[in-house]
Amino acid sequence: MTSTLLDSRVAAALTRMFAEADAQMPLLGEMFGKDSVPGESSAQERADALSEFYLPVTPEAGRLLYTLVRASRPTTVVEFGMSLGISAIHLASAVRDNGEGRVVTTELNEQKVAVASGNFADAGLDDLITVLHGDALETLAAIDGPVQFVLLDGWKDLYLQVLQLLEPRLAPGALVVADNTSMPGLQPYLDYLRDPANGYVSVHFPVRDADSMEISCRA
Repeated sequence: MTSTLLDSRVAAALTRMFAEADAQMPLLGEMFGKDSVPGESSAQERADALSEFYLPVTPEAGRLLYTLVRASRPTTVVEFGMSLGISAIHLASAVRDNGEGRVVTTELNEQKVAVASGNFADAGLDDLITVLHGDALETLAAIDGPVQFVLLDGWKDLYLQVLQLLEPRLAPGALVVADNTSMPGLQPYLDYLRDPANGYVSVHFPVRDADSMEISCRA
């Protein structure tokens, strides 16, 4: 069986999207260097300021997400922080190859919802992906359980709140993958996941030279 990641439509969409993301990186770095998106802004203000930017996972991290979903075979995958859809395409590709399941993803910015939805259609995976537009702390409150896989890749200061919102619906053995966990401000999240009293087994996983993921299992 051939991986859906190698399907011509999926591969073409990801090649285009990664190229567009790479082209944006100098300007994105300049914006953050000038503090054009201050951390004290609201989540909506930050989302709107970056409405044209991908904020993507790397190709290697995307393949890791695909592999984890293929291996764990979740029926419900929840993503916090869709951006323009690169990670969701990797997740949905794995769901398709598993033969069952769905991806539910969230995004604050209306423009990104429209562009990402087009990207999902281009990849031929839009039938597997449900996009929730709005504040994840509100939209995810009504999600059906059980949830077997969670990707946290939105605003870092909300990781812990989103996780705790989803916890009542996490299935035993659910995987929780948090990206960019070397960034400042994530220590409270890491402390929570690494405290055995909170019911997780958690491991630090370097995915690039200057950054990492935290991969946790709901024990």
